[in-house]
Amino acid sequence: MTRDKGKEQDSTGGHKGHLATRIRNYFLTGLVITGPIGITLWLTWTFIKWVDGWVKPLVPKIYHPETYLPFGIPGFGLIVAGFLLTMVGFLAANFAGRSLISFGESIVGRMPLVRNLYSGLKQIFETILDERGSSFSKAALIEYPRRGLWAIAFVSTTTKGEVAQRLSVGGELKSVFLPTTPNPTSGFLLFVPAEDMIELKMSVEDAAKLIISAGLVNPEYPEMLKDHMDPAAAEAIRQRKQPADPQSDGPKPKVSASEDA
Repeated sequence: MTRDKGKEQDSTGGHKGHLATRIRNYFLTGLVITGPIGITLWLTWTFIKWVDGWVKPLVPKIYHPETYLPFGIPGFGLIVAGFLLTMVGFLAANFAGRSLISFGESIVGRMPLVRNLYSGLKQIFETILDERGSSFSKAALIEYPRRGLWAIAFVSTTTKGEVAQRLSVGGELKSVFLPTTPNPTSGFLLFVPAEDMIELKMSVEDAAKLIISAGLVNPEYPEMLKDHMDPAAAEAIRQRKQPADPQSDGPKPKVSASEDA
């Protein structure tokens, strides 16, 4: 009787523990699904409200939607800002716009501190937003901070100018950005010989996920290489990963004459 009672208590405790584990797994699954969605929506909403707060006060109230509607329209300032930026780009594309911009830049160029700030910001924006550029088109491995330790860096461009001349090592130099973990917006600019880098097949986005997650999120290596490898190489990798079957009828190793003796 005592044994049956003990078994019943163990069964009840086991069911409770199993139920608690399932509830915890359900909670973590829900958190994984809703977390990225919620953070994305919150950041998007915050950005829209921030742009609206800057742009809407500059627009006359007669053009505000809430003047004619009983409710406001979120994103109205973002739409106005996008329209204005498009018009500025359109006007700057013709001869008159280019002349006006050149005249304004000549004025800014005479201001001691402002010209340095403007020149640096302009170069950064042109580099980042230029679709024809190859900025951060590749991820690579470099030895940092010492030999034997490796870090992921983003290849920016081929080093040019005085830096390339001063660091002439007989080969091509690459300008790379070494981001920090888990914040990839800060980091170091390094000039690395091309032969000292190992270029990765993973995309820049996958490399950024790897850095932000501190190595927890890794891209699937075999799946990722399908578009970069020829079928023969992919089949060779697949065959190597398959476990050997000891009972297979495959070819057996040859036995030398000395072994037979």
